[in-house]
Amino acid sequence: MVAGADVLSRKAAGLFRAGRIAEAIKTYRELLSENPERPDDWLNLGLLLRRSGEFHGALAAYREALAQGIRDPEEVHLNSAVVLTEDLVDLEAARAELEVALKLRPDYAPALLNLGNLHEDMGDREKARDAYSKALRLQPDSVLALMRLAEVSRFSSPDDFLIVRMKERLSSAKLSPLERADLGYSLGRALDECGAYDAAFEAYRSANEGSRALATQPYDRQGAENFIDSLIEAFPVRVSQTENGDAPIFICGMFRSGSTLVERILAAHSEVSAGGELPILPKIVREKLRQYPASLSGKADKFFANLGTEYLTSLAQMNLEPTGLTDKRPDNFLHVGLIKRILPQAKVVLTRRNPLDNCLSVYFAHLDPSLTYASSLATAAHWYRQYERLAEHWLALYSDDIRVADYDALVRDPRGEVEGLLKFLNLPWEDACLEPHIGSGQVRTASAWQVREPLYTSSSGRWRNYTSQLDPLFAEFGRPD
Repeated sequence: MVAGADVLSRKAAGLFRAGRIAEAIKTYRELLSENPERPDDWLNLGLLLRRSGEFHGALAAYREALAQGIRDPEEVHLNSAVVLTEDLVDLEAARAELEVALKLRPDYAPALLNLGNLHEDMGDREKARDAYSKALRLQPDSVLALMRLAEVSRFSSPDDFLIVRMKERLSSAKLSPLERADLGYSLGRALDECGAYDAAFEAYRSANEGSRALATQPYDRQGAENFIDSLIEAFPVRVSQTENGDAPIFICGMFRSGSTLVERILAAHSEVSAGGELPILPKIVREKLRQYPASLSGKADKFFANLGTEYLTSLAQMNLEPTGLTDKRPDNFLHVGLIKRILPQAKVVLTRRNPLDNCLSVYFAHLDPSLTYASSLATAAHWYRQYERLAEHWLALYSDDIRVADYDALVRDPRGEVEGLLKFLNLPWEDACLEPHIGSGQVRTASAWQVREPLYTSSSGRWRNYTSQLDPLFAEFGRPD
């Protein structure tokens, strides 16, 4: 039996490596139904179930791996914490798993880093610093630990020991492009906070060089324009169809345009809860709509209704109710037409910000290297224009169901803008919406700490600190007086 089990285990592992996820899951289940005493196979099954979106099944498999006496159980508790944090948004349960992992192995740096991330998401800067500091003491050469510690620290002088330490590490020739990017963005933020703007811009320039090295291909201007053209052509007119139950509030727009702030404002309302950057819609597009948006051609109303049902089912699997929920994924602005086809009753908030500030902030943000437009000011400006073009199209189609939330107007006149936003969503006024920084809850974006501060105007006009470096933006948008 053992020999046969080993054969099945190797077969399942091979299917896993080949990306044949469903077949691998089936094989592991067949194996484990007869041979439940194999902890490593339970762990692998859990990893596969998570990848396939079966989050509760993944947790159950991890529990079996522990019950069967797996070696290095702290790693299984860490994996469980990741599912609970990233997929099920059960932060207290995730923290419990990490604490068990650290009880089993106090020097387990990955658990400390994840615990720091968890505290950071919850807005506890001091506990995050403590976790990252412990991780850095355990792994003094860890770029990740140093970067994360810097991200939760405040700076007033370029001579701060963390700034000095980041500069020293960046001088090493042994750093990978990812490590160089990680440290460069953190150093840039620290120097910007100190008012050392020229040095900050140089750090960001170096970071973006590292990010470009990680990209599989450069930004394609013509390809970007063609893609936006195809989206406009795929949704030429508004289509009326039967409503498909409740729907969340979709908040989307350019990265760094105020979407997190808008979500925090709304989540301060008693009838709204923050869903954060939900992966559901991009997953539907990736798995059900390959060659998007051409794959939409000729699809019947029932097809779109089924996608809407799938979206709502995915929410339920995450223990989320759609009513009053926000889905704040900035790049969902690409899918507003699809959103309105699959969830016709959905309300959409499109965020906007001064293009100079927005593009500069994108350039300064540690975004995924696949967002190739972000690593240069010129390409960020080009993509901003594509966003404007598509947003104009969506507004022309769905003016009643879309509201533009202008970041600069919001911080200038919070009361007036928030009143308009709540009226659009048919929500009564609540004073708490003017104090979004007081609310608790998870924030997992580059602006996590900014949105935990009272509403402020200092980020409006931030570009003026960098006028000597912004010729590519001035060429696109003009130079303000």
